[in-house]
Formats: sequence, C-alpha cells, structure tokens
Amino acid sequence: MQQSVSQRIDALRAELNRHNVAYYVHANPTISDREYDLLMSELIALEEAHPELRTDDSPTQRVGNDRSEGFQQVAHRYPMLSLGNTYSYTEVEDWYQRVARDLNEPFEVCAELKYDGLSISLIYEGGRLQRAVTRGDGTYGDDVTANVRTIRSIPLALLGEGYPEELEVRGEILLPFAEFERINTQRIAEGDTPFANPRNAASGTLKQLDTRIVAERRLDAYLYYIPGQPELSDSHYQRLEDCLHWGLKVSREMHLCHSLEELLAFLDEWGEKRHELPVATDGVVLKVNSIRQQERLGYTAKSPRWAIAYKFAAERVSTTLERVDYQVGRTGAITPVANFSPVQVSGTMVRRASLHNADFIQALDLHLGDTVFIEKGGEIIPKVVAVDADSRHPIATPVIFPDVCPACATPLERVEGEAAYFCPNRTGCAPQQRARVEHFCGRKAADIRIGPETIDLLFEHGLIAGIADLYRLTVDQLMTLPGFQRRSAEKLVESIEASRQTAKFPAILFGLGIRYVGETVAKNLARAYGSIELLEHQTVEDLCQTPEIGVVIARSVVDFFADEQSRRLIEDLRALGLQLSLSADDVPQLVHDSPLAGKSVVISGTFTQHSRDEYKLLVERHGAKLLSSVSSKTDYLLAGDKMGPSKLAKANELGITILSEEEFLALIETARAVSTLTS
Repeated sequence: MQQSVSQRIDALRAELNRHNVAYYVHANPTISDREYDLLMSELIALEEAHPELRTDDSPTQRVGNDRSEGFQQVAHRYPMLSLGNTYSYTEVEDWYQRVARDLNEPFEVCAELKYDGLSISLIYEGGRLQRAVTRGDGTYGDDVTANVRTIRSIPLALLGEGYPEELEVRGEILLPFAEFERINTQRIAEGDTPFANPRNAASGTLKQLDTRIVAERRLDAYLYYIPGQPELSDSHYQRLEDCLHWGLKVSREMHLCHSLEELLAFLDEWGEKRHELPVATDGVVLKVNSIRQQERLGYTAKSPRWAIAYKFAAERVSTTLERVDYQVGRTGAITPVANFSPVQVSGTMVRRASLHNADFIQALDLHLGDTVFIEKGGEIIPKVVAVDADSRHPIATPVIFPDVCPACATPLERVEGEAAYFCPNRTGCAPQQRARVEHFCGRKAADIRIGPETIDLLFEHGLIAGIADLYRLTVDQLMTLPGFQRRSAEKLVESIEASRQTAKFPAILFGLGIRYVGETVAKNLARAYGSIELLEHQTVEDLCQTPEIGVVIARSVVDFFADEQSRRLIEDLRALGLQLSLSADDVPQLVHDSPLAGKSVVISGTFTQHSRDEYKLLVERHGAKLLSSVSSKTDYLLAGDKMGPSKLAKANELGITILSEEEFLALIETARAVSTLTS
C-alpha cells in the first residue's frame, strides 16, 4: 500500500510539473484549470495523509510560509559580472568590429532582450532546484531559495533528460506589468504606499521574509545564461534551447545574428516593439554565441569582452498639461506637481510628475493646456523634459508659482541660495503636521507601524493634531474609525507603546523633523550633547563646533527650539515618557588603542562582510568621527562596491587614504571588535 501511495504521489508531481511548464513557460496549457485543481487537490490530500512523503520540491510547496529568518550570504561559483553599457549604434558597431579583430575568424552573435528585473542564479542538482542566489555584489549574494520556490515559472524539478548532474542557470526575476498594477491597486486600497515601478516591486518582494507574500505577488522569470558546463553545447543559443526543453523559461525573442546588419536590424525591431511586451525591458544584450570564442575573448575586471548591453533611449511621449497642484511637505517646502492626460510611458500609465520648483516652471515657460513631453528617468521616474510652445493656444494661461501657501494661505518664504519656497506656518499648516507625523512614525525614527492613510483618518476625525497625540490614543478611540476592528486597534496601540519604551533619543531627535537634521546629524547632535535639555540651549556658534554641523544646520536647530510650539511638543513628549536623553547603552563601547581613534571616516558603497550600519558602529567604537562627505578634514574613505565616483575623485584629489573593505578590517584588527557588534 505504501509503495502504491508513493508511486501515485510521484506520478501526480510529475504530471503537475509538466502542466506548470506548459502553462507558465510555454504559455500553452494542456488541461483546464479545473482539471489542474483536481490533480493538485489529490496530491495535497495524499501528502497530508502521508507527511513523511512530502518533499521541498513538490508542487504543493509553492504557497510559502511565514518564516522569519534572514538571508544567508552565499559565494557564487562563478562571479556574476555586470555588462558594459552602450547607448548608440556607433558603439555597438565598434564592439562588433573589436570582436571581429580579436577573434579573426567567423562568429555569430546571440541577440536577446535585456529584462529590467533582479538577477538570479539557480542551482539544480540531480534535476532538482537546490539553491537560488541573488547577484549581490557579484561575488556574494543572498540565498532566497524559499522565495524563488514560489515562482511558478521556475521549475522545482527539470523535465526530460540530458541535463547535467549539477546545473547553474542565470536569469532575471521580474514582476509583469499586469501584476504590478494589480498589487498597487490593492496596496492603495489598503492604505499602503504603492510601489514606484515593477523592478522595485520585484526586488522588494524577493527580499520578503514571509514567503506567502512572495507567492501572492506572482513574480515571473526569464533565464538567459549557463556558466561553465563544458559538457554542454558550444553554442550559447543551443544551450538556451536545451533549457527550454528542460522546462526552464527563456525568452523566445532571442535571435542568432550572422552579420552586423542583422544585429542592427534586431535593435531596430525591438526599439519599436518592446512596449508590446508584458514585462519591463530596457535594452538588448549581445553575446558572442560560441563558448569557446567567449573564453578566447575573456574578461575585463568588471565585465566580459564577449558581451555588451545596448540600452534603449528613454521613451518620450507627448500629452496635455491639465493643471498644476502644489504639495506641502513636512518642512513646509512647496513642490509643484504636473497633472496631465494619462499616457503610457515605458509600460506604465503616467498621470503626474514633479515640476521641482518655481525656477523649473519658469525655465519651461509652462502654460495650462500645453503639449508637454514626458520621459522616465532611468525608465523609472516620469519627468517633464520639454514643451511644444509652437502648438500653444494664443490665450493659454501661464503657470504662476503661488506666493502664499496653498493649504493655509500663509505668505511663502524663500531662503537665500535655495530653489524651494517654504511655508513658515509650522504648527498651523495641516499638511505639514500630517507629513511631520508620518516622518516621526518612520522606521528610522519612532518606528510606529502606521500607514499614511491611517494618519489621515486620525487627523480627519480629530483624534490627533500632532505628534504627541499619538501617545494618547486608546483602543476604543481607534475602533470609532472606519475599517478598524479591535485587533487592528490593539496592534496600533501596541506599536505606539513599544515606541514609547524602545525608541532611542537619536531616533526621536531625527523624528522631530528639524529641517536639515537627517539621521546622521541627529545621531551626532545626540552624542555631542547627551540630552534634548542641553541641546535646546545651544547657540549657533556652539553648535558649529560639533562635527558635521555647519551654520545652516545650526541656525535651523536654534530656530526650531526658539519656536514656542516646538518647546511645547518637547515638554509633551517628556511628560509622555519618551527617551529624550542618551542611556548608557546608546554610547558606543570604545576599543582602546585603535588606529582610528580621533580620525574622521567617510563610508561609501556596498559591502560584503558587514552592512553599512555595522561599519558605522565599528567606526564609532574605534573612537573615530563618521562624516557624510569627503573634505580636507577626512582621514579615511572606506570604499565599497558601487561607491559614488565624485567622492572617489575628491578623495584622490585631496590625497585621502582610501581603504577597501579588507584593508579597513585589517587596519583595525577587527577580530575582537567585530565579535561585539551584536553584544
């Protein structure tokens, strides 16, 4: 009996795997949804009755679970290098001619669409998915296997035969446009902030710790490369064809080009057709087809010589400017926002774009009803790039930046040397108060789990008028709001109470939203003065003696504490029990006799052995000052991958010592210090 159950389970898994590939990879379903569901139901029932026969690669395991562990860093067997980018046909031709010269023999080029998602490496052993790893820094990536198992276009078990015992295949994980729109509609309805673009949504989804959320978001994947594996075909194109036979999803839009003319024709074709695709693309990848020839051409330090990425020019579309709104931020800054007739740009519908400031509007000479041209910066953020003044109606109304706040009618002010106008009515301007509460609740501030829609409800129903009122909310009050049940009200009150108990003084100071006081500045001020009582009595001259504090920041801090409403807020927070001074735990435990003691350090880039926050803590524990920008006062620049080129150039210009991650760790002899990072 046990053997027959086991055989039936194996048969069901094999059949469901075949149907998954037919549906999600080949887009050619072979049975109805009902028939598929019946097979799945039978398998679920058998596995529940015989849990000892359940395996991780069963089709029933794609729904995810609520695991809470983080992601393990895994070394790539072969580095995941980035590709060199080109933006013109001339540069493509130069690359092609260079390959022809270096090879000095006939060659083919495989042209493939460049998908705009998150790079992934899949490891199959014995035909079964064992590990999925993100690109990371190219050398190490995050193990996201549990999340990837929920993606139905990635087979848990390969089909057919002929695949290697160990197979690594690389590709891109994406969120289709239709799913992006569905998820954002749902997030808006639930009061959550919508995702900015499909790539961000895919990246954020793959880093979820709750795999059930990943399963619900219906990610997709396209696979495009097999590193190593000398026993496979010498043809990259044939390798991808083999992948398709094994049930792996590859792009059907790839083309094997035998000449430069054929290659350029592919670029022409997809420069026009890319907007018809269901997922985001931002270019074409060109690869020398022969693996043997790829090895002959070799690599630079950053990218292969046998491949190049041609990036499409930003799509420019025209639409009509209908009106301009003016948004008031938490600092009082007024941001103009263009509203235009909905238009499709790079795969998503766009209705609005920032106009930045009054100078930007004046430079464009904007009029209502103008035909404006829209692009997406980096295929992500929509922006107005030009105006068709020739088509303007003779009596069109010019867009004039207001001289009073659109929310409270207070006359606007403009700080000398700045582009933005500000509303000075900090306490009486409703949008400022709402935005200030939202900022205060942020993860790096008071860390209260509440969305902007709920904050709006609290203001609209008169339950809060500012930050301090959050700490007076009760469950009974919250249950009077639309959509609140007792459990949701209790969870919010619990989050607020947790903030009262655990939010540290630097985080609270940052959360107050003092203009120009970001997270690092707040931390420096908190550590320099120890308490808000001492800080609020400092003069501009006093504050300028603090590292990283200049005249502009100092004047802003003094002005904040000079305001009666601000002082009243501080008194309220103190009476409500918030931490407005440093505790012993907030002061870094210094490492004695450190070579960094008394030095100033700038950290830039991404790292593999520790996070940026851990490196900040290390710098502080070794008695060094953490600076945000490179200057003549900087002693060391800790340079990670993808650091800002301007910082690197300035450090070289000033003769500042530049340390790699390994050099930094060696310098501070970090063996004993690192072990205390989480102590």
